Amino acid sequence: MKKLFYIGIICLTLFEVANVYFIMPMPGGSQEINSIDLAYTLYSWRWIFRGIFAILIILGLKSVFIKKKWLPIIALLLLSAIIYMTNFYMAADAMFYQPKTLAVKDINENNVTMDRLIIGVTFEGQAKAYPIQYLGYHHQVRDSIGSKPIMVTYCTVCRTGRVFEPIVNGKNEEFRLVGMDHFNAMFEDKSTKSWWRQATGEAITGSLKGQTLPEFPSMQTTLKKWIELYPNSLVMQPDEYFQEQYDSMKTYEKGKLIGKLTRRDTLSWQNKSWIVGVEVGKSSKAYDWNLLQKERVVYDIIDQTPIVVVLSQDSNSFVVLERLSQEQTFEVENDTLNGVENSYNFIGKSLDGQGKNLKQINSYQEYWHSWQTFHPNTQKYLK
Repeated sequence: MKKLFYIGIICLTLFEVANVYFIMPMPGGSQEINSIDLAYTLYSWRWIFRGIFAILIILGLKSVFIKKKWLPIIALLLLSAIIYMTNFYMAADAMFYQPKTLAVKDINENNVTMDRLIIGVTFEGQAKAYPIQYLGYHHQVRDSIGSKPIMVTYCTVCRTGRVFEPIVNGKNEEFRLVGMDHFNAMFEDKSTKSWWRQATGEAITGSLKGQTLPEFPSMQTTLKKWIELYPNSLVMQPDEYFQEQYDSMKTYEKGKLIGKLTRRDTLSWQNKSWIVGVEVGKSSKAYDWNLLQKERVVYDIIDQTPIVVVLSQDSNSFVVLERLSQEQTFEVENDTLNGVENSYNFIGKSLDGQGKNLKQINSYQEYWHSWQTFHPNTQKYLK
């Protein structure tokens, strides 16, 4: 019976560690193996496993206290510490929280500095901006724009900003941060407990595996550039309750953090190098940020679609537009795209009031390791 006690202690300890190991960045390559189904099974059946191991501990409890009482006490204390650490300290939803109060204000009441990077969305004549400094801590912010609910998400380890309509099976669903897979944040929906990947909006395990959330078009710019484009935009303000966490993110967007997971490789095509990722149809391509800063304007064709990638004069805002033809080129001056027959503003709106606008294509600044992981057939743009 004494053996049952220690078997239960060891098994429960290993289970609690494994329950976190596979969904958090841990030593030993926990995020580099395809273990998501195993992790989901362990998590889904966690109370069954815990119950079995607890029964073993209880069955052997009396016999272990007959002699060396200090040894089982130490074992129980260590187990308790591990349970606390893995469930209340290392768990993703115990480390990162959504805003307690979401405040969005117009530019006259705005307290966010104009050089901050934001994820911007527009719909039904309304525009909103969400600073990456705040999104990076919260991971998700729930809001609405026009008549649509939106889920604005960000993963600092992948440098991926995505906006989704949180609609699952026709219902406005709730999500919580549950961990990460291949270094990308994962969310769990409240109804089915399926796990969804932040970079793609796809359910990667659970009963809804294979379904995807509708992506809402978004754009990454500086707040200054966004306000130039949408002067009536509302801007997300800091929640004072999380000011300390925001302060720790001050230099993230500039690539100046030194942590292994959130640093920047200044050389090109390294794991933590910055790229602009573009997906057209079933094809995807990555554009080196260093090259874009040098060239400012890059012309290309993806899946027979002629595009142009433009970096703003602020060297931080960017846009990808579909050109009207393969021959169409521009002279860019003060973020105005001057063509032979027409001129366009930074987001492709015709300035003569009658010409055809250029279609804006979703594009993302993220780490190269992230883009190639979730777009395994992507091509590199090499000049």
